[in-house]
Amino acid sequence: MKKKMFPAPEDSSAERKRLKDSDAHKKHWMRWGPYLSERQWATVREDYSGDGDAWRFFPHDHARSRAYRWGEDGLAGLSDNHQRFCVSLALWNGKDRILKERLFGLTNHEESTARNRVQPEYELIDTGIFNEDKYFDVFVEYAKDGQDVDDVLIKITAHNRGPQEAPIHLIPQFWFRNTWVWFPEGEVKVPSLQKKGDLVIEADHDSLGKRWVHFEAIAGAGPDLIFTNNETNEQKVFNNANKCPYAKDAFHEYVVNGNQEAINKKDYKGTKAAGVYKFEKVPAGGKVEVRVRLNKKPPGAAASPGVIAAEFERVVKERIKDSDEFYNQLALKGLAPDLRLIQRQALAGMLWSKQFYHFDQRSWRKGDPVGPPPPPERMNLRNKEWKHMYVDDILSMPDKWEYPFFAAWDMAFHTIPLSLIDPTFAKRQLDLLTREWYMHPSGQIPAYEWNFSDVNPPVHAWATLQVYKTEERLYGTADDLFLERVFQKLLLNFTWWVNRKDTEGNNVFEGGFLGLDNIGLFNRSEPLPNGATLRQADGTSWMAFFSLVMLHIALELAKKNVAYEDIASKFLEHFFHISDAMTYQSGSEEKSLWDSHDNFFYDSISWPGGHTQRLKTRSLVGLIPLFSVLALDPEYKHRPARVFKKEDTKESGSFLLALVDQTMLREVLKRLLDENEFLSPFGIRSLSKYHKDHPLSMWMNGQEFRVEYLPGESDSGMFGGNSNWRGPIWLPTTYLLVNSLKRFHYFYGPNFQVECPTGSGIMKNLEEVAWEIEIRLVKLVGQNKQGQRAANGGNDKTDKDKFFKDLVLFYEYFDAESGKGLGASHQTGWTGLLAVLVHQVGTKCSQS
Repeated sequence: MKKKMFPAPEDSSAERKRLKDSDAHKKHWMRWGPYLSERQWATVREDYSGDGDAWRFFPHDHARSRAYRWGEDGLAGLSDNHQRFCVSLALWNGKDRILKERLFGLTNHEESTARNRVQPEYELIDTGIFNEDKYFDVFVEYAKDGQDVDDVLIKITAHNRGPQEAPIHLIPQFWFRNTWVWFPEGEVKVPSLQKKGDLVIEADHDSLGKRWVHFEAIAGAGPDLIFTNNETNEQKVFNNANKCPYAKDAFHEYVVNGNQEAINKKDYKGTKAAGVYKFEKVPAGGKVEVRVRLNKKPPGAAASPGVIAAEFERVVKERIKDSDEFYNQLALKGLAPDLRLIQRQALAGMLWSKQFYHFDQRSWRKGDPVGPPPPPERMNLRNKEWKHMYVDDILSMPDKWEYPFFAAWDMAFHTIPLSLIDPTFAKRQLDLLTREWYMHPSGQIPAYEWNFSDVNPPVHAWATLQVYKTEERLYGTADDLFLERVFQKLLLNFTWWVNRKDTEGNNVFEGGFLGLDNIGLFNRSEPLPNGATLRQADGTSWMAFFSLVMLHIALELAKKNVAYEDIASKFLEHFFHISDAMTYQSGSEEKSLWDSHDNFFYDSISWPGGHTQRLKTRSLVGLIPLFSVLALDPEYKHRPARVFKKEDTKESGSFLLALVDQTMLREVLKRLLDENEFLSPFGIRSLSKYHKDHPLSMWMNGQEFRVEYLPGESDSGMFGGNSNWRGPIWLPTTYLLVNSLKRFHYFYGPNFQVECPTGSGIMKNLEEVAWEIEIRLVKLVGQNKQGQRAANGGNDKTDKDKFFKDLVLFYEYFDAESGKGLGASHQTGWTGLLAVLVHQVGTKCSQS
C-alpha cells in the first residue's frame, strides 16, 4: 500500500536509492558495515568461568593474547555482516607499553578503587592528558565505491594537535574471526592472508571468496606487511604449549617489544595481517594520511586501480556529498545549525552502533574448545533455560564499548530514531526479538545477555506501532505484513506476562525491576524480606499500556481483516480488568494503588496475614500509569460495551481509554510540572526532588532500606551500582511520557489546560506541556548562548576547544540539576531519541 504524505526522500537522495536497492535485494550494500565491537572482552559470551564473573575471567589484559569465540573487537572497525573478515586500526606512539588495538578499560574490581560512591566517576579527561594538547587526533573514514558493494576505501588521518613534533605508528589490521577451532581438524578450511608483493595482501575465505587489500606506498614510512594467526597464545594465557608458533599478540610483540621472531617471516602468511606505517616525526599541527583499499580486484587487473590518491579522494568526497544530502533532506527547514549537528550525530551514532552479534547457547555451554574445560558449576549459572537461543545477526547495541550486547527494551527505543533513516533495519530489529530463535518457547523476550530471564518493560508492541506509523508518514508505505507478523508473536509474549507475572490471577503484575534498576526501596528482582510481596504500580500500568497498544494494532489490522476485531475485544477486556486491579482487596478493606490523599500512585507491599502498606516513593513508578492512554476515533467502529464516563466520550463518537480520569490527571500533572518535584530544567526527574529533604526509609530484619533524591550517580551497589533511577533524567521514560501527554491532548483538545510550571500562573494545553518537556531535553546537548552544552558538565575543554566543541556525546542518563551526562557516554542507544525530539520541536527551541 502506498500513501504519499509528501515527496518521499527515497526519490531524490543517492543514499536513499541505495537503501531501496538493498531492501529489494538488488545490491548487497549492507554486506560491509561498522559491525565490529569496541569491546568483546569481559562479555558474557566469552565467559567460561564457574562463578559468572565475566570481568575477571576475560580482562582487557588478556584481549591481545586470547582469541575470541563469539565476536571480534577493534578500533574504528569494519566487518562483513557475518564477521568472517575484520578491519580495524592499531596505534602506537613509540613509548606506550601496549599496542593500541582496542579501547582500553579496567574491570569492575579494578576501576576507581580509591574513589567512593559519592565521588563522580573518573573520566579520561580527568587524567589531564589533554591539558597541553599533546595528543594525536585520529580519523578513520570508510567509503564504498558508488557502484561496487565490495570495494571499500579506507582513509586514516592522524593530526598532531600538540606543540611539538611527535612519532606515530598507523597500523591498519585485517584478520579472520577464528571459527575453525570449533570443528574437528580438517572439517573446515582455515582461511588465509598471503603477501602478494610489497603492497598487496590476498585474503582467501571459503564463503567470502578471494579479496585483496591494497596499501598505499609512503616514502620513508612503509608499509611493512606483517603476518601472524588469530590464535590464542596458550603459553601466556593458560601456561600450555602453543600449538601455533604465531599467536594473536604477535603484532604487539613485534611493534612494541621489537621481537622479530613473533611474526611469520617465513612465508608471510597467516589469519591476521597488518601494514605498519611508521612516521618518525609528525610536525606540530601537522598531519599524516594513509590509504588502503579492500576489494575483489586482484593486483594488475585492468579494473584494479590499486591505491591512487586522486581516485581515492574523488570517491571519498562523493560519499561525503551523498551523506550531506541524506541528512539535509531529513532536517527540518529553518533548523538551527547546532541542532542539525545534534540530529546528524545522534543518527550517525545509532548507525555506528550496529554490531554483529553471535551466540549459540548449546555450543556456548560446552565451553571454549581451545581453553581448559569449564568447571561443572558453570552449567547451572546464567541462561541455562535458553537452550534454543541462536543469534547470528546485525543488532542495534546501546553502544559498542560499555554495553556491547543487546538489551531488549533499549533496542525497542533504538528503533524509533532508526525508523527516520532506515525503516527496514528498524523493523528487522523488532521482528528478530520475536522470532523463534530469540523468543523463549514460553513467549518471554530475552532481556539482555547477563540474564535473558530478567524482565524488561513490555515496550515492543509500542515500538512496532511507532515504526509502522513513522514509515507510513515519512515514506508513504504501510507495511501491514510487518505489523501483523510481529503482532502475532507478541500475542505469545502477552500470554507469558499474564501467566508468569500475575501470580495470583488478580491482574496485579509483579514484573521485577522492570529496567528501573534501583528505583525502589528493595531490589525488585529478588524476593522481599519477611515473605512480603510487592504490588507494582508500574508493573500493572505497563500491562495496561501493553493491552492498549495491542488493542490499537488489532484495530489497525482489522481495517483489512475483520477477524482482528475479536482480538481487539480481548485486549479491551484485558485493559478493563487491569484498570480495575489498580484497586485491590486488603483483608476486608478495599485499597488502591492510587493514594487519594497524596494524589499519586504508589507501589504497595503485602505482608503475610493480609496487611498492606503503600510505599510512598514519588518516582517514575507513579507516573507510568499516565502511559496507558488511547483515544479512538469513530472510524474504528468497534464500540466497547463498557459504559464510559461522560468526560471520556465525545458527541462525535470518539472515546478515551486511560487509567486516570481528568481529576487524577490534573493532580499528577501538578507534581510532574512542579520544579521542586519532577520538572527539571532539563527534563523529568526519575525521583521527585521532594525526597531530597524527605527521604523514605524502612527498617526490616535490623536493616534500613532507604530512598533519597540523588540527581547524579548512584550511592547504591544495587545492580552493580552503575546506573541510578533515583533522580537523574532518562530519555526513554520521558519520551513515553511526552507521547502520552500528546495522546491526552488529542482527545481533550486545546481547552484542557494546566499550569506549567506549577505555580507560575502560565497555562498551557497538554501538547504545549509536551513541547516544554521536549525542549528542556534538547537543552541537555544543545549549545546555550555561552557556547556550553549541559551534558559536558561545565568542562571548558569540551565546551570551547575547537576540536571538541562540536562533538556531542549521547550519555546513558543525565544529572537532573546540572544536565551533566552520566553513565555510558557514547553511543548510548536510547538517548538517540534526541534526534527524534529535534525533528519534532527543533524549530521551537531557542537558546538561553
